[in-house]
Amino acid sequence: MQLISNKQERIRFLKFSFVGVTGTIVDFGIMNLANLVFHLPLVWAQAISFFAGVINNFLWNRYWTYPESRSQNVKRQLAKFFLINIVGILVRTPLISWLNILILRLLERVDITLSVEIFILSQNLALTISIAVVLFWNFFANRLWTYRDIPIGKDNQQQNLTKTTNTDHHEID
Repeated sequence: MQLISNKQERIRFLKFSFVGVTGTIVDFGIMNLANLVFHLPLVWAQAISFFAGVINNFLWNRYWTYPESRSQNVKRQLAKFFLINIVGILVRTPLISWLNILILRLLERVDITLSVEIFILSQNLALTISIAVVLFWNFFANRLWTYRDIPIGKDNQQQNLTKTTNTDHHEID
């Protein structure tokens, strides 16, 4: 599959992943703030933090990972990006709850002294694993739907060079 084997696409995946890290920082920060400071239940706290992360990621991906996409209608593009992320949260929400219970039970069995409460550690580990699972869905679904107008393996500089070369060639003929 060209999407995986192409160097430019691998660079886009790395950029998408880095953007995901920034979204993860937003996600973790807001989830912990909402849960630990404002005492919202974990499922609600992670849902709020998820959407804050989605907005962060959309903006960074639109302007950095896929700068060629800025010619597209921002509302339509955000709607596609958002719908893909809705599927992501539909996977993530039950997954984080299930993983949290599983990890909490595991940590309760381990006789180890931690500087943090085990429920905080289990929630954050569950979120980390859930994010990793959803990352792959988000990248491939967005690449194939939200950013499908960008040719696979071509970046903005390559497209401009091709247009210039084609224009120059036609002028010579």
